[in-house]
Amino acid sequence: MKRPRSRARPAPLLRAAPASGPKIGLFGGSFNPAHEGHLHVSLQALKRLGLDEIWWLVSPQNPLKSTRGMAPFEERLASARRLAHHPLIRVSDFERRFHSQYSADTIRQLRRRHPRHRFVWIMGADNLADFEHWRRWQDIFQALPIAIFDRRTYAQSASASKALKRFVRHRLPERAACMLASEQPPVWTYFHGRLHGASASAIRAGASVTGNERGDGR
Repeated sequence: MKRPRSRARPAPLLRAAPASGPKIGLFGGSFNPAHEGHLHVSLQALKRLGLDEIWWLVSPQNPLKSTRGMAPFEERLASARRLAHHPLIRVSDFERRFHSQYSADTIRQLRRRHPRHRFVWIMGADNLADFEHWRRWQDIFQALPIAIFDRRTYAQSASASKALKRFVRHRLPERAACMLASEQPPVWTYFHGRLHGASASAIRAGASVTGNERGDGR
């Protein structure tokens, strides 16, 4: 009697790097376009997490977002590079070069190429609304520390987040966030505080009102 074929399991995400490596924040997004809100979060992350660098990972196409209104990749990459003039912020086309569509795959590939780096995933609270729809989202929590930054009007969706409820016991208090990069995952923290009002959707809407096809770099 033939046994039913078992589905091939995806390769596991690699776990945290040794404590001696550089601390790198990974900030992924469409950057459609890049704006001051991205820069604000990045500067806060550098300061409050004690990071050595932040890498902006410009996505060729977010699988959960429509292609309608999405500027070409090169245009979005250029807007990010114009804005990220800080010496500790690097803008990367890694996901396009390595054909990585999902964050889980990006994390796995970065770990393989930089085994001693201590990566921290950085994201805005707006992502929590659909984070459980991300591919292998629980593996992302298990793979690296996560820093979540508050955004206007998203406090309610953050409190209702399935992902945060699943890992509620692994929350690191905000006052101890400077230790986040050195903690073993799963571990996450949530930053409150001064918010920046910029948003890519508002910039695009403003550009359409003024007759421009797309907004320029933030």
